[in-house]
Amino acid sequence: MLQQMTKARDPIRYFAEIDAALPVHFFCPTALNARLNQFLKGFPGLVTYAVKANPSEAVITRLWSGGLGGFDVASPEEIDLVQRLCPKAAMHYNNPVRSRAEIAHGIRAGVVSWSVDEVGELDKLIEAGARGEVAVRFRLPVAGAVYNFGAKFGADLPEAVSLLARVAAAGFTPAITFHVGTQCADPSAYATYVAAAADIARVAGVTIARLNVGGGFPSGRDGQEVDLTPFFDAIEGAMAAFDIRPALVCEPGRGLVADSFAYAVQVKSVRSGRVYLNDGIYGGLAEFTSMALPRFAVFGAKGGAKASETSPLVVFGPTCDSIDTLRTTLDLPVDLAEGDWIVFGSMGAYLTGMTTRFNGYGEWSVVTVAALDY
Repeated sequence: MLQQMTKARDPIRYFAEIDAALPVHFFCPTALNARLNQFLKGFPGLVTYAVKANPSEAVITRLWSGGLGGFDVASPEEIDLVQRLCPKAAMHYNNPVRSRAEIAHGIRAGVVSWSVDEVGELDKLIEAGARGEVAVRFRLPVAGAVYNFGAKFGADLPEAVSLLARVAAAGFTPAITFHVGTQCADPSAYATYVAAAADIARVAGVTIARLNVGGGFPSGRDGQEVDLTPFFDAIEGAMAAFDIRPALVCEPGRGLVADSFAYAVQVKSVRSGRVYLNDGIYGGLAEFTSMALPRFAVFGAKGGAKASETSPLVVFGPTCDSIDTLRTTLDLPVDLAEGDWIVFGSMGAYLTGMTTRFNGYGEWSVVTVAALDY
C-alpha cells in the first residue's frame, strides 16, 4: 500500500523534519518535465510512454499534460488506467503476446497500434477483427544493453519478412518495431536495428508507415547527466537506409521516468558485517537482483550526510526469507547506525509495479520534492 505524503523541499530536509519509518519514494516533477522535454525536442518523431515503467497517476497525468503523444500499454489494466486518466490518448498495445480476451479488451478501448512477432499472434488479431497499425517486432544479436529483450520477444529476420508481408496483405497499416534492451549504453545499437528494419521492409516489398524504435534509452544511474542526443542522432542518421522514410515513434520507460525519483530506505539493524533495511528485493529493491546498483548516498537519522570510512556490508531486506538480500555488498560508513537512511538515485522505473506485500511489507510514502540534490 502506498501512502501519499506532503511536499518537501528536498530529501535531506525531509529527514531532518519528519520522524518516518517507511521507505520514501521522492518524486521531482521538475526533473520529469526536463526529461520529457529532452525527448520532445530531440527525438525526430512521436514520443510515447511505456506505462509498465511507472504506472503512478502523478507520472501519467504529468506526462500527458506536458505534451506526450500517447502510451504503450501492455495489459487490460494499463489500458483502463490510461483511459481513465487520459481518455483522448492514443494507445499502442505492444506486448506481442495477448490472449483473445485481451485483444477484445483492446479493440473495445480503441487501441490504434498492435505488435506481433509470430504468425499465430497475427491470426488472433485477424480473427478478432482488429484494425489499424500492426508492427512486426524483430530481434538481433546486438549487445549494448543490461540484458537481452530478444530472449523473450521478437521474430528472426526471415520470419519478420514473411510476417510483414502477411500484415500488409491482411489490410493492416504495416509497421516495424524493435527493442534494443533496457539501459542501452550504445547509440549504434539503434542504428543497427534501424538498418535491419529497412532491409526487412525492402525484402518483403512493403512500404511501412511507421518504425517504432522502442525504449531502452538510458537513465543516469551513475549520477551523470544523461545526454540523449547521440541516440537521437544515431536513429536519424540510420533512417537514410529506407527508400521511403517511415514516421518514427519511440516508447521510453526507464529513460523517461527513472531520474525523476529517488528511493530512501532506513536501516533497521547493523550487526557484524551485515545491515538490515526496511525494504528489500521483494519490494522497491527488486531490480537489484538483475541490475547493478545505482548511485547511493547515506544520511543520518536526521539528515546529516555520512561520509566516513566505509566497509563492505552484506545487505538484507526486512522479510524473514534468507534470499531477501542484495546480490552485491555495499560500501557503507563504518559508523552506520539504526535509523540511518540510504538513498538510491534513478529509482523512478519499475519500483511501483514490482513491489509485493510479502511478510506484510511493501508500504512506502511518496514525497514530492523541488529537487533531488543529495
